[in-house]
Amino acid sequence: MGNICRSPTAEAVFSKKLADRDLLGKVRVDSAGTHNFHPNAPPDERSQAHALKRGYDLSPLRARAVVQSDFDAFDLLLTMDWDNRALLEEICPAQHLHKIRGLAEFLQTSQASVIPDPYFGGEHGFEHVLDLIEEATDGLLQLTVQKVRT
Repeated sequence: MGNICRSPTAEAVFSKKLADRDLLGKVRVDSAGTHNFHPNAPPDERSQAHALKRGYDLSPLRARAVVQSDFDAFDLLLTMDWDNRALLEEICPAQHLHKIRGLAEFLQTSQASVIPDPYFGGEHGFEHVLDLIEEATDGLLQLTVQKVRT
């Protein structure tokens, strides 16, 4: 919602995976929130600390809200949960609704339907979110590689 926990984590994780496969220059990755709660704020310190332990640097990222031009600029707009999906669908032009998907749709073995918000949880919540994001971005990477090759 505020673009300080899950979405910047997903941006950093996916960007690193793209860079590791020499695809970062071919794919544009960004994150944004459905609410402008924390404009230009860095990611939550707990998200940064847990991500850094796994080799993902969130420190350069800054929070922003989704803007109308995002619907034209991106092929996919990935949401973390049902509330964010509903909010995004409300503001999305009809011709771009097909671009909205849940990141959890790309999970390969986990059965989660959403990526839960770790903000009010403890340390385990941030680790769990990282586990889900790493797995989902592996699935997303498979789709991306197919699209880049075609």
